[in-house]
Amino acid sequence: MDQLNQLNKVKQENLPYERFLRFGPESLTESELLAIILRTGTRDKSALELAQEVLALAEPSREGLLGLHDIPLERLQEIKGIGEVKAVKLKCITELSQRIASATARERICLQRPDTVAAYYMERLRHRKTECVVLASVDARSRLLRDTMLSSGSVTMSLISPREIFLEALRNQAVSIILIHNHPSGDPTPSKADARLTGDLAGMGQMLGIPLLDHIIIGDNRYLSFREEKLIP
Repeated sequence: MDQLNQLNKVKQENLPYERFLRFGPESLTESELLAIILRTGTRDKSALELAQEVLALAEPSREGLLGLHDIPLERLQEIKGIGEVKAVKLKCITELSQRIASATARERICLQRPDTVAAYYMERLRHRKTECVVLASVDARSRLLRDTMLSSGSVTMSLISPREIFLEALRNQAVSIILIHNHPSGDPTPSKADARLTGDLAGMGQMLGIPLLDHIIIGDNRYLSFREEKLIP
């Protein structure tokens, strides 16, 4: 009986791989794709069952592979059959997906179009659980010179200094700047601190000759552009 169970488990583990070879990756479910990455299960669970257990950890609002972004390494290792190596592999998948999405968006980025700027930073920022602030330094041809993470959760927008922002812009020899930050709540509606900082940056930018092109707030698959909303003084 044990031998029969073992044979059935091996057959179940190979099934997603065989489907991949016959019909391609688009034919597989998310759990089947994960099962191929995990490769093996345990004595009691196939790789497919293990993958389903991993996906079940995701929050209801972020089901499926998207939920992997939110699951800490330690939480993954609490699943029987997921050791450090497999947990690291799973987290690498989320990082690769973010980088692929960003690379694809960068090919289409036009710094004069807020929608393409938001698309470029969306995957990088929308999964963050803390508020992050990015400065995009722009050259005379409206190309991205460099982006700089000014803060990552330790500082709120109300404490960000315009002086600090323009010092970084000068270091990067920026001709103009765009400020981007995320709202972990997923709602990109600007706060009073967001509006106040934007006004300060616009005024200082005019004096220094480094205009603020836009301030974009990243939510969960949505954004707000101060430029589009005509909120930049």
